[in-house]
Amino acid sequence: MKLSVIGCGYLGAVHASCMADLGHEVVGIDVDAAKVAQLNAGEPPFHEPGLGEVLRRALDSGRLRFSTDMADAASARVHFVGVGTPQQQGSYAADLTYVDAAIDALVPHLHAGSDGPAVVAGKSTVPVGTAARLAEKIGDAGVLAWNPEFLREGFAVQDTVAPDRLVYGLPGDDAKAAVARDALDAVYASILERGTPRLTADYASAELVKVAANSFLATKISFINAMAEMCEVTGADVSFLAEAIGHDDRIGKKFLKAGIGFGGGCLPKDIRAFMARAGELGAEQSLTFLREVDSINLRRRQHVVNLTVHALEGRVPGKPVAVLGAAFKPHSDDIRDSPALDVASRLSGLGAKVRIVDPAAGPVLRRVRPDLDVRDSAHDAVAGAHVVLLLTEWPEFRDLDPVELGESVEHRTIIDGRNVLDSAAWRAAGWTYIGLGRP
Repeated sequence: MKLSVIGCGYLGAVHASCMADLGHEVVGIDVDAAKVAQLNAGEPPFHEPGLGEVLRRALDSGRLRFSTDMADAASARVHFVGVGTPQQQGSYAADLTYVDAAIDALVPHLHAGSDGPAVVAGKSTVPVGTAARLAEKIGDAGVLAWNPEFLREGFAVQDTVAPDRLVYGLPGDDAKAAVARDALDAVYASILERGTPRLTADYASAELVKVAANSFLATKISFINAMAEMCEVTGADVSFLAEAIGHDDRIGKKFLKAGIGFGGGCLPKDIRAFMARAGELGAEQSLTFLREVDSINLRRRQHVVNLTVHALEGRVPGKPVAVLGAAFKPHSDDIRDSPALDVASRLSGLGAKVRIVDPAAGPVLRRVRPDLDVRDSAHDAVAGAHVVLLLTEWPEFRDLDPVELGESVEHRTIIDGRNVLDSAAWRAAGWTYIGLGRP
């Protein structure tokens, strides 16, 4: 099939590359000429494991190209819209400027083909009610479906070609719903043949699936972090607690890792936008618990700062502090709302000489945060440090040798902000080990 992908950021670039790799003819459209040129050269504009190989393979096949001209999308049968929906300045609400601009620019280029009207498939995370409004914008020029994405950074290629489910939000008109459903089935034919569940619903239900899933995951993370706070005042061990309750199959072990909390470009802004939309709909009491989820999450960052200040005996200015990790999660260079970067910035603001290292986000930091001292290796970052903070659980940080690392630091004190280190091994090597919610 001929497909277009409008918006070639994290979501769009992955989707376009993977769809072409599955055999479709794809054009990616983006307003950023530099990004388009980079993608056409086979270079992903961000770090995502496996994407470079898929992108170059798709380009070499001749089935993928990128353009800044929306007219190049005109011949596509299905148009995927995957532009950003950031948080509004001064508000919790989502900024839909890019979504509306994409639809407005696309509508004049929607044309019916021999197999029926063009289908617009929304993938951006939007407030419930957005799809119905956009369907009115599109009118009779095409048919709108809502096809939310469920990508995990670091696993985006896998999640695109082998998702755990596909969700279609379809129009109420039966004939239009059939057109959209059949078109998406054709796009995802090879995925559906493997038995991937396909769920169909109305627009609102499909929109809510994404934000409900993110809200649940955020709640689970903040729950175990709240338990970490209780463990710290009682002497209990949150790692044992998480393991014990995780054996209950009603709860499960995933996302029960206490630490400095979640970040990135999705969970924080999505739960806030969900709260804002609930307020607009007069249902704000339904989601008041998300305010506490958000509060717990942000509180964890200051807690690590406080632990560092305590480890430095209150004498922070001028003290070398090594921060291992800047991205909000490993296998990504995404520093949007990163807890690790926030902690580093707060300590720098207190006068600490912060040296920060991250295998993927280092180049990004040097470009956007020239005020920070970015190092090339963990050993360089920790040289002479009075405190070491592990804040992003990259394997290369998790696997550091505490004996060897101890020879480089001034004081053997480490704060494990992700509770991933072997505390016994570090203590045996002479380190003061400080975990979160651990005795």
